[in-house]
Amino acid sequence: MTATDTSKILGGIGGGLSLIGGVVGAFQASAQNSRAAQARNQALEASRQKANMTNAYNLERFNAEVNDYIAARQYQYDTAVKQWQYDTEIQDYRYLQETKKYQGSVDNYQQQITFNNVGARMAYESQQAQFNELLASAAFEGEGALVEQLQAEGRAALGQAGNSRTKAIQSTIAEQGRNAAILNASLVSGQREYQRGMRDVSLQRYGADLQAAANLMIEPERLPELVKPTMAPARTFVAPMTVLPDAVPPAQRTNPLMPLISGMASGFMGAAPAFMD
Repeated sequence: MTATDTSKILGGIGGGLSLIGGVVGAFQASAQNSRAAQARNQALEASRQKANMTNAYNLERFNAEVNDYIAARQYQYDTAVKQWQYDTEIQDYRYLQETKKYQGSVDNYQQQITFNNVGARMAYESQQAQFNELLASAAFEGEGALVEQLQAEGRAALGQAGNSRTKAIQSTIAEQGRNAAILNASLVSGQREYQRGMRDVSLQRYGADLQAAANLMIEPERLPELVKPTMAPARTFVAPMTVLPDAVPPAQRTNPLMPLISGMASGFMGAAPAFMD
């Protein structure tokens, strides 16, 4: 066997191996394409699951926030209403107590005025009684003096005559005049004392009435009604935006025909010399 024959044989073997390599390469490219497609599908599924979980969490969180807000808003309103009711009851209770105190003050004032009237009337009557006693005493003394004057005049008329009798009568009359003047002065003084006493009683009564009025409480007035609480305007919520799956780049594909064509071309070129001659 010549060298040329050996070269042809080796060329044919090389061409066959190249052809086989092309076929194997085509299968490997196809397998790689399958793995790339599977990996992309897995990435897409993972992205979809992640987006779904994120959306579910965001929605649950949003609903919880809305529910918590509604519950807190209702609780605040209910608490405000209870406080309003309590404050209203306290205000009404205080007004009632102040009204009772005022009514008690009015009763005490009326009783004090009645007492002042009774006291003043008794004082007036006492002053009047004292003055009446003075008048009665003066009248009694006046009558006694008149009787004594008449008796003295009679004695003078019986016991004396002429000028002596006249002088005696004049002396008696003068004595009685002095007594009458003293009695009249006593009456005038008593009347003035009576008038001063009446004025003092009136002033004391007036002062007592003023003090009773000063102790009288001011009539309480009902305060304006407390403003009933109202529900505050509701807050506006914006639903969370839907999260989309992350973009996954397409799988890198290799055309399985390329290794086959390359192997076939290499095989034909290697085997061509074996078929020449």
